[in-house]
Amino acid sequence: MTDNEEKTQKEQLALCLRMLEHNGIIDFNGHASIRHGDGMLINVGSATRSRLTADDICLVDLDGNLLEGNGKPPLEFHLHAGIYRARPDVGAICHAHPKWSTYLTMTGHDYLPVFAQGTLVYPMPVLDTPDSINTPEMAERLAAVLGDGPAALMKSHGAVAVGGTITEAFVLLAYLEENAERQFRALQIGTPYCFTPEQIAAAQAKLRNPGLFQRTWDHFRAKLEG
Repeated sequence: MTDNEEKTQKEQLALCLRMLEHNGIIDFNGHASIRHGDGMLINVGSATRSRLTADDICLVDLDGNLLEGNGKPPLEFHLHAGIYRARPDVGAICHAHPKWSTYLTMTGHDYLPVFAQGTLVYPMPVLDTPDSINTPEMAERLAAVLGDGPAALMKSHGAVAVGGTITEAFVLLAYLEENAERQFRALQIGTPYCFTPEQIAAAQAKLRNPGLFQRTWDHFRAKLEG
């Protein structure tokens, strides 16, 4: 990887986190990473998410040892390391503590696909503990729950989404939270409509598309940059 390519990845990662913060999916916590050789690029744990720049991205190995950068990785870097070890297909990861999907796990409601984009992360496994993913053992538990899927929830804690690129991981997390909000709000007035297996398959076949992922990324970027 050239220096310019690494700079571009750092800029994408910082933009991803600013977009997540701007849309209320992360707050003062949350982190995202991109696989980088045998390690990963990840935001510095102490950095302010709403003001992240490429200078707030560090390079660490999968044991969390700092290789480059101006600060240490988040305590939950193990979450990323564990998934990268278990999933060679994963090139990027987003972890957040979004409120709508967390409400569902707090109250024992299963995540249901209630709008088309929400089908892309269904079925949704849940790690049945609110504990932080800050040890290799917890990371292994989460990776086992995630399996070969695109996303997972953590009871009363948060969510994780993975993808081949940071664009895909970001978009899937955004879809997850949008679906959860629609499900939550529908529950206030009745029983949400849940897509049938046939509708799920049709939506997934149509919407799991890099071009559509890029369009969604561009939508959120335009909102941020105003």
